[in-house]
Amino acid sequence: MKPHPVPTADAIIELPDGRLVLVRRKYPPLGWALPGVHVETGETVGEAAVREAREETGLAIRLVEQLFTYSDPRRDPRRHTMTTVYWARAEGEPVGGDDAAEARAFAPDALPAPLCFDHAEVLADFLRYRRTGERRKL
Repeated sequence: MKPHPVPTADAIIELPDGRLVLVRRKYPPLGWALPGVHVETGETVGEAAVREAREETGLAIRLVEQLFTYSDPRRDPRRHTMTTVYWARAEGEPVGGDDAAEARAFAPDALPAPLCFDHAEVLADFLRYRRTGERRKL
């Protein structure tokens, strides 16, 4: 039997001043990423996003909208994952925790590099949506 893709959840956390929260990963692949996690048995994808945001950034987030599910088999070099991405809002300053070496907020026009996985594409889609109202198409 072939292995199945692993469901994950990612949160684009927007602070009141418009900055976006990213985490610097402690474990490979190294780099900056959206707070994200594998969905555990017994929780919804949204619950997983809220849980991991708290663990990795110390922020209590409020989900605003489900944005898109990204499922390119190449999006994670470790294994085939599919992630549902949420737009979320929070207040306060992030503090890295759990498997995040660091959590910081960045202006949308000053995002760090490199970004892990397909998160540069995910963030570009989000910023286009915020600017124009145009959602990513299938």
